[in-house]
Amino acid sequence: MKMKIETRCVHAGGYEDTLTGGINSPIFTSSVYRYMETEARIYPRYFNTPNQKAVVRKLCDLEGAEDGVLFSSGMAALTTVMMSLLSSGDHAVIQDDIYGGTHAFITGHFFRYGIEYTLVPNDAREVEKAVTPYTKLIFIESPTNPLLKIMDIRGVAAVARKRGIVTVIDNTFASPINQNPLALGIDIVVHSGTKYLGGHSDLCCGAALCSKTHGEVIRKMAQSLGGSMNALTCYLLERSLKTLSVRVERQTENAAKIARFLASYPMVTVVNYPGLESHPSHEIAKSQMRGFGAMLSFEVDSAFMTSAQFLRKLSMITPAVSLGGVETIICEPATTSHQKVSAEVRRRMGISDNLLRLSVGIEHAEDLIEDLERALGGE
Repeated sequence: MKMKIETRCVHAGGYEDTLTGGINSPIFTSSVYRYMETEARIYPRYFNTPNQKAVVRKLCDLEGAEDGVLFSSGMAALTTVMMSLLSSGDHAVIQDDIYGGTHAFITGHFFRYGIEYTLVPNDAREVEKAVTPYTKLIFIESPTNPLLKIMDIRGVAAVARKRGIVTVIDNTFASPINQNPLALGIDIVVHSGTKYLGGHSDLCCGAALCSKTHGEVIRKMAQSLGGSMNALTCYLLERSLKTLSVRVERQTENAAKIARFLASYPMVTVVNYPGLESHPSHEIAKSQMRGFGAMLSFEVDSAFMTSAQFLRKLSMITPAVSLGGVETIICEPATTSHQKVSAEVRRRMGISDNLLRLSVGIEHAEDLIEDLERALGGE
């Protein structure tokens, strides 16, 4: 039976409790397991405990992957993947306008390991131009954080496939509900599970989903770096994934309404949302996404008010760091997600000091719009 993704969120993966018949995965709190009765060597840092494997099975089903590894954070997932694929003398092609933490890791640490890299604009043709005989990895993000730019995922995958280069994408903003990059030709999908996968602003976790071959390579490096998840966090993540489709669908619907409202408001000068027909990559987004996501960014006319003044006028929408939860939050990327990126680089990326990033929650869209309109000076 081929189940729809909404059904798979609930029923895929998990751990069958044959002892009690419970329908939820039990929490296996042990960090120590007997080994003489089995060939397995179970240990949390080996990424093979029952709770870890239960979540991986569900995520693999949702992303169409053969294998996966859970991590204690999104950055643990991302850095482990990169360090498992790159060695001294290798070259990587990196999309320039990506999450600030990822950008800071690459620009601040690759040189220490003798890894070369080229930062490229949001264009598959530029990715191809940057490839060298030493290129071993292409890393992209789509939609991007915080400008919601869209990369032609199929185009990047085709470039890499011709040359035998491994491709990695950060799929956090889209989530498995709105986009499945493995089906578009990407090799490895990374998520900051702290965001939509957890979805309730109470977990810190990450995941990498891929083929069995890549999974073995990533897991081997992960066992050395040690960014594993405990049983309770695994249990809570598995529980959250059961409502992933319901949450993301509502959040995406709300975001589209809010984007249209902001685009029509005279005091808002810029709205970045791939679901708007005015978005420069709207057609590409339509071709590779089932929904346009629940993230958007915008700028208020600085002659009218500063971003800080606007934030202080909000009553329900909360200025806070992170994204993807059931509540709507907002932040200034220049002082939060991209604070580790220099002002010069932020200007090159197009991230102004007045840019605001909005993570839309599951509240009623009319209440959210009313809060935004009031902060903008409306009645």
